[in-house]
Amino acid sequence: MTGLLGPAEIRELAARLGVNPTKKLGQNFVHDPNTVRRIVTAAGLTGDDVALEVGPGLGSLTLALLRAAAHLHAVEIDPVLAGALPQTAATHAGPDAARLTVHRADALRITAAALADPPPTALVANLPYNVAVPVVLHLLAELPTLRHGLVMVQKEVADRLVAGPGSKVYGIPSVKLAWYARSRAAGRVPPNVFWPVPNVDSGLVAFTRREPPRDDVPRQAVFAVVDAAFAQRRKTLRAALAGWAGSPDRAAAALTAAGVDPGARGESLTVEQFAAIAASAPTVAATAQ
Repeated sequence: MTGLLGPAEIRELAARLGVNPTKKLGQNFVHDPNTVRRIVTAAGLTGDDVALEVGPGLGSLTLALLRAAAHLHAVEIDPVLAGALPQTAATHAGPDAARLTVHRADALRITAAALADPPPTALVANLPYNVAVPVVLHLLAELPTLRHGLVMVQKEVADRLVAGPGSKVYGIPSVKLAWYARSRAAGRVPPNVFWPVPNVDSGLVAFTRREPPRDDVPRQAVFAVVDAAFAQRRKTLRAALAGWAGSPDRAAAALTAAGVDPGARGESLTVEQFAAIAASAPTVAATAQ
């Protein structure tokens, strides 16, 4: 894989565009070709995949993805970077640049309609640290065609995303990602492959779409239970879900109906158990009337 951007090319391109990385946009540009190759390999793209990249920045990962996917959608919120990306691709990727579509947009607001030609099947991105979790969850909700992905995020965030019940870092991101997909840690990335150098390590998270745990309860209803359970994570579920259910007793009834101990805490529950609690709510409400 040739034609990738190294440290010198990244600095020269940024200087020519007048780009100064900002913390506000979470901009840390990868300048190590070996890391880029590692990400694309770990993503497991096939020649039929339509890749979606969020925050392509100066194009380091973009150039590698163009060689590995049938098409690439790149979503960039920075107008200067979005405007420069097609020329960078044309200069360094040759004919492969024809497979690139750049969207000057906010990934938190992008819609399936905007990405419909052709619809993405794989998310591969170096995500801005400050919006990584909401971006992943929004895209999985908005794009049912996404079958798999690999994202690079802050190591602490990566640990939370892949954590299982009982872990100290298991929480809302863990459960919500598990609703959509099976995930796993795919490696650590050191700070020195970025410019500017962040003060934390990064981690790779791989995921594969799965069917929701239940089809008889809306996702929003399940996520409302998850949010309530972890808003007061040190409390028992009977107490933490009192506001959601209407009272501690109704929360206990919903938990019992779902087969969950009212004295348990949210950090011990699987996504399937959260779904069971949400599904029990109508029954408990009807019984209380």
